[in-house]
Amino acid sequence: MTTGAILAGGRSTRFGDADKAVAPIAGVPMIRRVADRLAGTDDPVPPGADRASGGDPVVDELVVNCRPDQRNAITEALSGLPLPVRWALDEEPDLGPLAGIRNACRAATDPYAAVVACDMPFVDPSFLVSLREQAAEPGIEAAVPRLDDRWYQTTQAVYATEPAAAACDRALDRGDRKVLAMVDQLDEVVVDDKAIRSLTTERTFTNVNTQSELDEAERAVADAVEAK
Repeated sequence: MTTGAILAGGRSTRFGDADKAVAPIAGVPMIRRVADRLAGTDDPVPPGADRASGGDPVVDELVVNCRPDQRNAITEALSGLPLPVRWALDEEPDLGPLAGIRNACRAATDPYAAVVACDMPFVDPSFLVSLREQAAEPGIEAAVPRLDDRWYQTTQAVYATEPAAAACDRALDRGDRKVLAMVDQLDEVVVDDKAIRSLTTERTFTNVNTQSELDEAERAVADAVEAK
């Protein structure tokens, strides 16, 4: 059993005044794109196009982490989603993704959470399944991709919910807001660049942080739909 945890509580400072979580990509709010890919109901955009557009859900429920002032807009964006939705609100905002992961893990009802940032509209659902399988190995509490032997993709990773929430608390209690401060306390498996590229493409980690990146994402969706 796996909870899909979407992190949406950031301030989107590079995106302008709008909340990028609900910014439309080809007419669909960005967070809905992420949710639809986990539910198997998105447009057939690679990577993982077939599973994203016509597969079974890869999670049993969604937990949305956001600020209280975002809830109404995100509720509207997720209307009709074929998955139950739970909320993990940031009652103390602006503590960063570490607090978001903690709150989402606490709200999850499943023993594992597949964490995805709301600005990753091309997340590969099949890749999340692989991460979930690796995280469930005996003695393992997290599966975290590491791209190019440099960048840990901590906001597209799978965590055992109870150990991760406790590790987040310990890091926040000592004033450390880096997500790696939580990961370093867990028995994690690092999915390296070679393994990542055998399972998916780098595009699964694409972030949409600016209006120009939003335009690029719209073109990618349009190209995929036209090629279908």
